[in-house]
Amino acid sequence: MHIGPYRLANNLIVAPMAGVTDKPFRQLCKRFGAGHAVSEMITADQSLRLTKKTQRRADFDGELAPISVQIAGSDPEQLAQAAQYQVENGAQIVDINMGCPAKKVCNKLAGSALLQNETLVGDILQAVVKAVDVPVTLKTRLGFCNGEENILRVARMAEDAGIAALAIHGRTREDMYNGAARYALIREVKNSIRIPVIANGDIDTPHKAAEVLQATGADAIMIGRAAQGRPWLFREVAHYLATGELLPQPEVIEIRDVLIEHLDGLYSHYGEYSGCRIARKHIAWYTKGLRGGNEFRQAMYRLESTTEQQQATRAFFDRLLETGERLSYDVDLAAHQGEL
Repeated sequence: MHIGPYRLANNLIVAPMAGVTDKPFRQLCKRFGAGHAVSEMITADQSLRLTKKTQRRADFDGELAPISVQIAGSDPEQLAQAAQYQVENGAQIVDINMGCPAKKVCNKLAGSALLQNETLVGDILQAVVKAVDVPVTLKTRLGFCNGEENILRVARMAEDAGIAALAIHGRTREDMYNGAARYALIREVKNSIRIPVIANGDIDTPHKAAEVLQATGADAIMIGRAAQGRPWLFREVAHYLATGELLPQPEVIEIRDVLIEHLDGLYSHYGEYSGCRIARKHIAWYTKGLRGGNEFRQAMYRLESTTEQQQATRAFFDRLLETGERLSYDVDLAAHQGEL
């Protein structure tokens, strides 16, 4: 799998997810076998570039190459300038967001709302590709409304504009994250263009990963929600695709060690106040399905310091280890945030 001149380690990619795919999460997923990761979206609005939130999202220090930065907006010139800025900041690949279904994004005519205006889509693609000398990729959906799916036209426009790879979530904006992802149209896209196609949506197990690759003929798959609290999913998928065999589920002690590592990364990245609060959702995802997890989470949400939070997390896992608890993971995609 190549994106421009970059040969990825494999065809497993971490989906960009707002508030989730920050540097600590990307690094962890890559350590567990993801071949590539895309940053959470960064607004093209110049007035927001110097905010702490934007600067944290644009922090790629120490991250494995290639660095892929996702930009979001609706003005071609502004997006082109944002792409140039991110390349100057270290981006080796620029990804354009035309897939986010969130209301606050679509209300600004960005994300998947752009799919309603194919002329604007074409203008944005051409402007961004011409503005930088690095590969530009596109993340999108099947269309804006059901019955009006326009992904085939958008895909051809992307190829003609010089887009290096196309990631497709198998739903429309109208679908949000309801119902099952649809893969037939992704296969049609793969058969109609020459650039790499990445399939996304509902990939939550090694079996499903193999099924989606077979169903779509895609060059790669992109995993989002299912990796929240389960970064080892990439290890499991890679092993299954290579051998046809399933790895055992992680032991509780490994889950503890991975979570503590993740917490340390979050605290270092965000600092005391934000680190404590952002860590809460990750702790909740990691502990889902573990005995006593609900009671632990309710108490954990009330803790106001990183020290208390980490001590409580260690104590929770120590109790599980004392009782010989084994993992019983019940993946609930509806409980997770959606990938963009």
